[in-house]
Amino acid sequence: MWKSSLVAVLLSTSLLAQAQQPAAQQAVQWQLQVMRDGQQIDAFEGTTTVGQARTDTHHQVVQHNVGCKDAPGGSIDLTRTLTISPLRADANQVTLAIDAQETLEDDSAPKTDTGCKLPPQPRQVSANHPGLQVAAGQWATWQIVDKNPNLVYRIRASVAN
Repeated sequence: MWKSSLVAVLLSTSLLAQAQQPAAQQAVQWQLQVMRDGQQIDAFEGTTTVGQARTDTHHQVVQHNVGCKDAPGGSIDLTRTLTISPLRADANQVTLAIDAQETLEDDSAPKTDTGCKLPPQPRQVSANHPGLQVAAGQWATWQIVDKNPNLVYRIRASVAN
């Protein structure tokens, strides 16, 4: 009698331990395209586990001709840093938290009082989306800046195989 009770206790303890183990988190495969005035200017992609975050930074060094002699001026490092965090994922939909830090240039071409060219001034843009819902395999859009320039992120995500 005590042997069968012991077996029952060991079996139920084993089943309880298995039930308490966390399920393996799903990985999300994602792509993000940066669109400026309708043209793709940058892209990010990765596979990130639900509950984790991935941060990537891209740099683009630009130089402009400035002054009355239209001579090359100093360069500016335009950086883009994105942090992607899958919050939830299933076969139909992925929810992503996205944090973006951008240094970009306005479309304006400033000039001095005498008509000499000045370099465009860089500006900092910070944007955060706490839960962008993306239908599996479909593109979703998120507008970051509405004009000068128009900056939109296109995102596609699905559960990784």
